[in-house]
Amino acid sequence: MSKAERKLDVRGEICPYPMMITNKEIDSNPDTNSFEILIDHPPALSTIPPEAMKRGFDCEIEESDSGEWKIFLTKN
Repeated sequence: MSKAERKLDVRGEICPYPMMITNKEIDSNPDTNSFEILIDHPPALSTIPPEAMKRGFDCEIEESDSGEWKIFLTKN
């Protein structure tokens, strides 16, 4: 996976905050083509990707550690 332009660590946050923080970051940085989001709240795996897709991003999810994931968003 290529290095993301921006990294966002929302570990420790519970829904809906990981999605809200990610949406705010995407909306505040319209020229950014890739994001890496670190999460540890499993429900965010089903809330962040659909919202990112609505904003024109492809999404890949990788389990980085037990109970932690990286969501890679790339502008399509």
